[in-house]
Amino acid sequence: MFISEALAQGASSGGGSGFLIQIAPLVLIFAVFYFLLIRPQQKKMKEHRSMVEALSKGDKVVTAGGLVGQISKIESDRIALVEIAENVKVQVVRSTITEVIKDDNKK
Repeated sequence: MFISEALAQGASSGGGSGFLIQIAPLVLIFAVFYFLLIRPQQKKMKEHRSMVEALSKGDKVVTAGGLVGQISKIESDRIALVEIAENVKVQVVRSTITEVIKDDNKK
């Protein structure tokens, strides 16, 4: 009976700091995920959104499907008309435009 009382007394001491020690690795893992995964993705999405908002007539663009063309008209905040060949125009959702091609030959 003496041993069981000693074990009961030993188990009850130190309960407050044990919780902090158990939760600290979880907080650390969340911080690592935030700075390595979530934050860079948010930054990339913000850059893409600003690129899409800055699109204008005459920009040469690449869509997510691989089409390369020149914007002939911005129809709405969601749709752009892209000319992919002479007299061949397609409507694309502006958010599917992945890249604006910079023409280095322009002066």
